[in-house]
Amino acid sequence: MNVINEAGILAISTRLHRFSELLRKDGAMIYKAFGIDFELKWFPVIFTIYQKKLASVVEIANEIGYTHPSTITLLKELEKQDLIEWKKDKQDERKRLFLLTAKGQELIEKMKPVWELMSHVLGEIADNQNNLLKAIDEAEAKIANQSFYQRALQLKNSK
Repeated sequence: MNVINEAGILAISTRLHRFSELLRKDGAMIYKAFGIDFELKWFPVIFTIYQKKLASVVEIANEIGYTHPSTITLLKELEKQDLIEWKKDKQDERKRLFLLTAKGQELIEKMKPVWELMSHVLGEIADNQNNLLKAIDEAEAKIANQSFYQRALQLKNSK
């Protein structure tokens, strides 16, 4: 065991980041092994568009929990790769709605079996994935209700 692991809950952010980076690195290698040229940072945006079929910047940003500018940056990258395109909303001409291009649809079809494989392997890694996902859901809900910072200030001020 190392110092970070011994720090327990104090190092949760570091441990989650470390875990995330391991998954990202291997995820990129898995896509590459299947001959898929895909940046992992694009996943939340392209998956959201795939699921929703048509989505605005605000909808995508809300779904993935990213800021509006970060979402726009990813959308521009996906547009440049010709994986997504946009059309004007019929109700609001100022609003752009994003959808997959034919190339984007083709990519999704290539990725689906890889996603199944990844889900299976991640299920084995997390062993009891429902508990892990449930714990993450609960922690995110608590933080959405009152942030880590707000909770710390509240405790500090109550002493």
